[in-house]
This record gives sequence, structure tokens and C-alpha cells, in this order.
Amino acid sequence: MTTTTFTSRAEARLAVARHVADAVLFEGYVLYPYRASAAKNRLRWQFGVLVPPSWTAAAAEHDVQHTELLMEPRRDATLFVEVRFLHAQRRTVQRVLPDGGFETVRELPLKDRVLVPWDEGREERVRLAVDADELARTGAVVPFTRPAAEETEPVRDATGAVVGRLVRRREEIDGVLRLSASPLDGPYATQRLRVVVENTSDWLPEDGAGRDAALPRSLVATHTLLHLDSGQFLSLTDPPQWAAGAVAACRNLHTWPVPAGEPGSRDLVLSSPIILEDHPAIAPESPGALYDATEIDEILALRTAALTDEEKREARGTDDRAAAVIDLTESMPAEMLERLHGAVRSLREVATPGGSALRSPAPDVPGFGTGAGASGVFGEDGFVRQETPWWDPGADASVDPARDHVLVDGREVRAGSRVVLRPGPRHSDAQDLFVAGRRALVEAVLHDVDGGVHIAVTLEDDPGADIRREQGRYLYFQPDEVGVVEGEEIP
Repeated sequence: MTTTTFTSRAEARLAVARHVADAVLFEGYVLYPYRASAAKNRLRWQFGVLVPPSWTAAAAEHDVQHTELLMEPRRDATLFVEVRFLHAQRRTVQRVLPDGGFETVRELPLKDRVLVPWDEGREERVRLAVDADELARTGAVVPFTRPAAEETEPVRDATGAVVGRLVRRREEIDGVLRLSASPLDGPYATQRLRVVVENTSDWLPEDGAGRDAALPRSLVATHTLLHLDSGQFLSLTDPPQWAAGAVAACRNLHTWPVPAGEPGSRDLVLSSPIILEDHPAIAPESPGALYDATEIDEILALRTAALTDEEKREARGTDDRAAAVIDLTESMPAEMLERLHGAVRSLREVATPGGSALRSPAPDVPGFGTGAGASGVFGEDGFVRQETPWWDPGADASVDPARDHVLVDGREVRAGSRVVLRPGPRHSDAQDLFVAGRRALVEAVLHDVDGGVHIAVTLEDDPGADIRREQGRYLYFQPDEVGVVEGEEIP
């Protein structure tokens, strides 16, 4: 039996996988600095794009995703399938004319935002529930269509008066979802499951048409969620030994399936155009969607908070999701931001001097060690409790970042000194090119556990310097990478 009706349990299980799938769906949707005018936001939709068949010859993109993996359904098991993608819709901006008509414009300034043309992503789903036994006998083919449409939304100013409108246009998309399963040879009740998602739109590009013309007719960020209500899927990354050969024969094109949900669960799969590890998860510290998952939440939050008011106005007018990012970073309490700075997730077994084992963080994790000034005791749970951690500035009275100094060109440099940045001797950071020759304020002189000296600075002309200072997020240079500003008095 094939149906689109999902049980409440299936809905609940897919919701677990959908948390991570949302990050896939909106990966790269809008990038920092979240403005349509930013160069990085002019070439969009990079992952899971299934273009019309007529366009595959014109570009190195594809019209099909092919997923294969192994499953072990029990008797009367039902397979629930949900294909998700974005349907790109063109948004144009119009202002109202004195005669009541409308005129298309490049921007429409309002008090809190600046509206600009933009391609929005409308979430679409294709859902199917099919009996696993039926799937092995006859398979399933589900054609789907998303029709062309046009919608308008009035734009009002602070007084409520209509000053313009947004016009959204979508092109028709046709596709098909194909499912099949075949039993493997051997004593196990294992089947090879195939899930194929294909763009079947018959659109023909005009001469000179570019990628922008194909995108509104494409399935964007396409991925598939699978749930087996009775039985399990096998991991392609870590299969049982007996299934290694069958797993190696699985054919996956432009997508990769991994177990989803809680570690150890085997009833969920996310087949993603971005290669993920088994049981991927969103970090619990993450404050919300930032739509730029290839970056770190902490960096994005700090950089977004440093945007000018005018840049934030444009971001708010670019997209509702970009506006939500601005609101999120502006309302984020210091405690939440501090949580983004880092977390230790993996522990390992190590031997104590007495021969027993205890759990300890890996030795290369900052913040744990047995350096000078460190002492600790074993707790009842087997963890080491550091009484005076070596990373605590108060643990070693011989160092004081606020008062210590280092000699540069024969002169003392300490907190409050002004220096010229001259990075380059080690060529260790490409961003050194952007700060070379700029003046900076020394915030602290730091000594590491290996005896090295580091000068923490903020750029003098950085509008976000106060934020970096408040959060302790500095740029670091070694003494041979700075020069003393001539005529500068030592503080």
C-alpha cells in the first residue's frame, strides 16, 4: 500500500532528523554579512541543485540524485520517505506612484530596513509511505509538480501607509521520485534500497540563458529523509563485516546517506548532498540558524554584531531569515555568546599511576594538562578535578598580562602601547596581508607554557574593537611582527 499519510510516530521520528536536515536545506542560503549586495551572496544555491535536463549539457550540474543503502525491514514494516528542497522564487521590489500604480525599483528604503530584489527559497516536500514488502515487489513511482505562481505583498511604512509592494514569481517545476528494493543473496533478510529524485521539467533555455534562468526551475538543496517503523538501516561508513561487500557496491550519486537521530539508533537516514558523519547533530550551544554552517557560530555572531546600522538595515531588507539573524545577534546575552567559545565532547581512557583507568580529555585539548602550577585530585566519578588549573591567570603570580612587557626594537611594549603591525616572517596566516602596516593598540602581553611571548592587539580603526575588547577576542602577534610607533610614549 502506498499513501501520503504518516503516523504520529513517523512524524516524530522525522522531526528528529529534520533538525539537522534544516541546516542542509539552508546551507549557504544567505552568507555573512547577510546583504544581497555582498559579492558572496550573488552566486547562490551551491548544494543539491537538480537542474532541468536541458541544462545539464550547459553546466557541470545534474538533474538526478541517486541514493542506495541497505535496510533490514521486519514483517509488515512501512518505509516513510520525505524529499525536501527549495523552490527559488524571484522577488522584485516596487514603489507606489502618485496615481496609485507601481514602479519596479532597485531598492525601497524604510526606517528599519532597505528592501532589495532577491531570490527567496520556498520549502517544498514530497512525502510517501510505502509497505516494504510491496516496495520489493513492484517499487513506487511518484511524479510531482510545483506550479508557476505569482504573489504580491504590500509594503507599509511606520504609519501604516502603503508605500510599495513585493512581487514574488515562481516557475513550474516537474519531478519524479522513484523507489525500489531488491533482496541480497545470503541468509540475512537484507534489501538494497534505491531512492532516485529527478528533475523532469521540460523547460528549454533560450540562447544566451545563464544559470540564473535555470535556478527557478531547479530543485535546490535537495535531500531525502527515510524512516523505517520496524527494522533498521545499515551504515555505509561502519557496516557489519558480513555486509562490507554489499555496502561497497552501493551506488550513490550527488548525495550520501547516513544514519540520523540519536547515536545507536538505526531507524532514520538522512541522504544529503553534503557528506556528513553518522548521526550528525547540531551543537547544543548553537543559538539558532545562521544559514552559514561552514563558519563557526561564534565568529558569525561577533562579526554580525559589528555590522554598521546601515548594513543591518540592508540585511533586514534582504530576507526575513537574514533579519532574524540580525535580531538574534543583537539580543544574544553575554552568557550565550560565552558558550560558543568552545566545548570538550570526547573523553578517553588513561591509566593512573596506580594502574586503574580514568576518563580524561584528549591531551591536545586546550584547558587540560599537567603544566607548571597545575594540581588536581581524582573525584569519586573517576574524573580529574583541577584545583589550580595552569590556564588560570591567578595560578601563577609570575605572569601578569596587563603589566608584563616585551622589548621591541629596544623599547618596552606593554598594554596601552601603540604599535605598527609587520606580520610576515612565518607567513602562517593569509589574513596578515590585510593588516600589514596598520596601527594597533596593545591589550596584553602574554606568556605561553612553552616560554613563547604573544602580543594581543586590537586595530585602531576597527569599529568593532570595543566588542572584541569586551569579549577578549584579540589578534595575536609575536614580538618580531610589530614595530613601535615613532614618538609614542610608553604607558
